Amino acid sequence: MKVDHETWGNIPLLHIYNEETVSAESPVVIFLHGFQSAKEHNLHYAYQLVNKGVRVLMPDALLHGDREESLDSIQLSLRFWEVVLTSIEEVNFLYEKLKEKGLLATDRIGVSGTSMGAITTMGCLKVYPWIKTSAVMMGAPAYVELAKGQLAEIQEKGFKIPLTDVELDKMLTTLSYFDMSKHPETMAGRPVLFWHGKKDHMVPFAPTYAFYESIQQDYAEHPENISFIVDKTAGHKVSRPAMLAGTQWLADHLA
Repeated sequence: MKVDHETWGNIPLLHIYNEETVSAESPVVIFLHGFQSAKEHNLHYAYQLVNKGVRVLMPDALLHGDREESLDSIQLSLRFWEVVLTSIEEVNFLYEKLKEKGLLATDRIGVSGTSMGAITTMGCLKVYPWIKTSAVMMGAPAYVELAKGQLAEIQEKGFKIPLTDVELDKMLTTLSYFDMSKHPETMAGRPVLFWHGKKDHMVPFAPTYAFYESIQQDYAEHPENISFIVDKTAGHKVSRPAMLAGTQWLADHLA
C-alpha cells in the first residue's frame, strides 16, 4: 500500500493505493475526516478500501490538519459550516482533478466520511449526481436543524454568535440549499449506508434516522440500496464493525 502526501490545488491530501494493481479503471473513494481531526486519522478506512481494490483520496478540510490556523474550539465551532461548505466545493475540485490526471476513467466513485465528513458527504450527495455510492458514518442530512441546534448550544455556553440576524438568515438559506432533508429526491435511489450510535450527543441520531425512514418509498424497487446500521450503545465514535461494514459497502457498490 502506497501513501503519497500530495497537494492538489491548495488541498493537502493523502493519495493511497496499491501500486501493483491500481489503474485508471480502479474505483475511487474520497474520504472526509471529522471536526478537529485530520486526513491521517482515518488511514484504517483507506487500508480496508485499498485491500478491496479501491484508490483513496483523504483531504484535509479547511482549518484542519496541515491547514490549521491555531483557532480554539469555539472559534472553530463558529466556522463549522464554512468548513463544510468549502469541503463540498473541494470534493468537486478533487473529482475534476482525478479525471484530469487520468486517475478515474470510469464513473465508479464514492464519497464517504465520519462526523463532519459524513455531514459534508450528505451535502455532496445533494449537489453531485456523479457520486455513485456513500457510507455516512454519524452524519446529518438536516443541515438547517443541526445548525440551529449548534447555535443554541453555543449561546447556552455564554458565547455570543458573531452574526447579525440578516447574516444568520443568509447562512440558513444557504444551508437549506444543501439540506438533503428538504430535497430527498436528490438521493436518486443511489446506494447509501448510514451508521449512527443512538447515544451520539454531538450529531443527534433521531433526525438522521427519521430521514432514512422518510425515504423508504423512494427505494421501494431496490430496498437493498439503502441501509441503516443502528448501534444502540455507541456515542460519537465509529466502532470497528461499523468501519468494516462501511468500507465493505463502498467496495461492493463500486465493484
